[in-house]
Amino acid sequence: MSRSRTPKMEFVHQFEGAPVLDELLALAGTSHDSFTVLAHMRQAHAEGRSSQDVIPHLFEREPRFGSPDLARRFFQNLLGLWDLVVEGKAIRLEDGPRPPRPKKEKVDPPRPFAPGEPDTAFVEAAWRYLEDDDKGRARQHDVFENRQDALLGELDAAGLTDEGYAVARHLLFELHAMLELGWPQGVASVAPEALGSPGMEASPVPMALAAYADEALFEAEQDEEHPLAPEELTRVRSLVKRGLAALWGARKGK
Repeated sequence: MSRSRTPKMEFVHQFEGAPVLDELLALAGTSHDSFTVLAHMRQAHAEGRSSQDVIPHLFEREPRFGSPDLARRFFQNLLGLWDLVVEGKAIRLEDGPRPPRPKKEKVDPPRPFAPGEPDTAFVEAAWRYLEDDDKGRARQHDVFENRQDALLGELDAAGLTDEGYAVARHLLFELHAMLELGWPQGVASVAPEALGSPGMEASPVPMALAAYADEALFEAEQDEEHPLAPEELTRVRSLVKRGLAALWGARKGK
């Protein structure tokens, strides 16, 4: 006599979107959000690692849920997101491009993150501030232009296409402005030798800033009108990584 068995739920890789994954990440007890997870996955895939290598290391300890169904849905979303990364598909963690918020009479800058590191909430608030406050953005642009001669010289000498140069310069300006907004003592001029130091690309930088840069570069690669070619993207990514590491190391009074 055969015994009846309860049918098992089918395990399907399916990314249901950032709001769902963010909620599951919070239930899992991790401080990561979907932007950070996506940045980790893209970096791991670029390095030739598998999902088995990267997903377990996203968490300091094994995530625990109140039910097997929640755990199943959690890993279905993670693996669904990984599949999209491997397939090279565009992944929007929001519904369409991030629009600027409605203009306000006065836009306050984000609260400084010093003496710690910026998190995702700070980076988003700083980005919004730079989008909404024209005067604040212009001030930050002047600071960047007047102080970071070595960084701009490195860009000028890199031999990038117009599109690659524009992406690298714009992104490094935003990262510099975010550091200036969050570190009251400011950022010193980057020394030319700092940009060429061995291992500069691997220097530790805040994950939230690295994730922001990775997302911006991915969008530049997927741009419908002027996408960056793979070779150009590799050069731009190297410049941005070295520039971010140098800027982070140039904080005054750290």
